[in-house]
Amino acid sequence: MPRFVYTLLMTVVAVLLPLKLFWRGLKQPEYRQHVAERYGFYRQSVQSPLIWVHCVSVGETRATQPLIHALLSTYPQHQLLITHGTPTGRATSSQLFSAEIASGRVLQAYLPVDTPGAARRFLTHFKPVFGVLMETELWFHLIDQACRQHIPMALLSARLSEKSARGYAKLGSLSRQGLQQLTLIAAQTQADAERLHALGAAQPMICGNLKFDVTPPADSTDKGTALRQQLGPQRTVCMAASTREGEESLILDAVQGLNVLTLLVPRHPQRFAEVEALLKARGLRYVLRTELVQPLPADVQVVLGNSMGEMYTYYAASDFAVMGGSLQPLGGQNLIEAAAMGVPTILGPHMFNFEQVAQAAVMADAAVQLKDVSELHGMIAALAADKVKVRTMAEAAKGFTLQHRGTTERLMMAIAPLLKK
Repeated sequence: MPRFVYTLLMTVVAVLLPLKLFWRGLKQPEYRQHVAERYGFYRQSVQSPLIWVHCVSVGETRATQPLIHALLSTYPQHQLLITHGTPTGRATSSQLFSAEIASGRVLQAYLPVDTPGAARRFLTHFKPVFGVLMETELWFHLIDQACRQHIPMALLSARLSEKSARGYAKLGSLSRQGLQQLTLIAAQTQADAERLHALGAAQPMICGNLKFDVTPPADSTDKGTALRQQLGPQRTVCMAASTREGEESLILDAVQGLNVLTLLVPRHPQRFAEVEALLKARGLRYVLRTELVQPLPADVQVVLGNSMGEMYTYYAASDFAVMGGSLQPLGGQNLIEAAAMGVPTILGPHMFNFEQVAQAAVMADAAVQLKDVSELHGMIAALAADKVKVRTMAEAAKGFTLQHRGTTERLMMAIAPLLKK
């Protein structure tokens, strides 16, 4: 794709963006806030040399937490800017770094639409000494403007599925130039590095997956134990984790007739009302997490996790989990959080966004993967009936996460020479 075509497409996106923000804002009013930032106009004041990290949404923000803490600790004279693409990502960083935001060490903003003018305004305002894009965030005008302003840019904990690689390959020289303008590329796995290299990246290093270094909050186990007491310590709790559109029906069909309590946690908060409507339409006895009282009535079949920031608590209260995003062709969600809490995970057939991690988890007996969604009922029934198997998988899950830690340290070593310059 010629650069002028990409520029034209991004200009069209910029023109239509208010309509998208208005539409999304009907369900999530936060989309109508800070609109000027989407076009590269900011009010935040920069007082010190600035390190910039882009985390598009919730998953990337949580994954980047250990790296951000390491940057703040290692470079105390610097401020740190975290940019996002979604309100939920911004709210997550507000929660994770509330003290640092209050002190002024951490700033927050939306990354602008990727037009040359907006990218230039963003970089001119904040003047970062170093920029980080997480996982698969390639914005070509932004990378180009950073190169023009001699700002080193890194793509860290990079992952690239075969599907995404095919998409970037269609962009031809645009992808190749963008990757070659990056100062550092650190891929999660050998397969990711090979795909990036095939697209034009010169020498991508392999660093591992930053998500393994995320430490659950210290009180997660205690909170999970308390929640389990409310749910009923004798009941088998199956958590449907980070479910996406269309998956709740599949899971509810699968647990029908089984003696399990389903802890249903949608991925996006704007879907809480939609999922509750589904439970009502099916005539299921359910309770909202925010209205949960002890003891839970024995005829309750579903607890709807309609709260934010409690994923680790939910995992700690569960016997095993079904991973959302994997029952439909959506690429799956982060199974490492479940493994860190010692929770065995049932993976659907569509885990292409976490392909290497999913394969390693299955090999380690920390997870099982279905070939087809039709197998879900039988797998839930098998784990519900075999508590010894669940305990064995739980121990394997904890060992699996410990085995793969250390990415933060490797990334900090790679970053250090760039910040010294």
